[in-house]
Amino acid sequence: MRKTDGSSNYLKNQTRKYLSRAILSLLFSILILTLTTYNIIFNILDIDIIIEAVFFVISLVLLLTFRYYQRKYHIYKGGRQGEKAVIKTLTSRLNDEYYLMNGVYLKSGGGDIDHIVLGPTGIYVLETKNWSGKIICNDNQWQRPGKKIKNNPSIQAKNNAQKIKRVLDSSLLFRGHNIWVEGILVFTNTRANLSVNNPVVTVLRIQQLPDYIKNQKGNRLTKEQIQQIIKQIQIA
Repeated sequence: MRKTDGSSNYLKNQTRKYLSRAILSLLFSILILTLTTYNIIFNILDIDIIIEAVFFVISLVLLLTFRYYQRKYHIYKGGRQGEKAVIKTLTSRLNDEYYLMNGVYLKSGGGDIDHIVLGPTGIYVLETKNWSGKIICNDNQWQRPGKKIKNNPSIQAKNNAQKIKRVLDSSLLFRGHNIWVEGILVFTNTRANLSVNNPVVTVLRIQQLPDYIKNQKGNRLTKEQIQQIIKQIQIA
């Protein structure tokens, strides 16, 4: 499998951003709390008790901020690990007839697209989830036990596939060719306990993905067409 250039590094940048913010908020919280406590015990600085209380509250707020940034860091880190797992699986099991675009960001906006696989069997737009635990899908509704999932992954996968379809339909080269573009929701975590009933998009575990792509029957794309499509997506 061939990888193309031009990834947005979105998850990598977000992971680094929230890690650095978490570290800074923790350090400032510890510093303020330590100085305040030390001054209360030894009364080195002539500070009013109200001011000491304010500093103590600030340190607690910074600790809460640290917990927020820490959670965000783990979310983006998990997403990045999932995307790495997809890259490793696809590049080891698909031959050089297939091309892989990672972290695709379109100028029209709307966030980045995790992966796009282009090959003789069609174009596959992947939404990657590294979730664990019990996950339930009924039609277009996703939830965990007793809790609805807010950012619907089916809608994400479907919308991203429609974005790429619109790019091709608006291109003079491919207008009217009815090129197959499919959105796929991929779960990469082996600890995910999936219960999926009648989903609106294809839902696969990562191990199923390469064979699914290879076995699709549709209008065959030539190598030249695939390379032209990649160029269209890169300038879109």
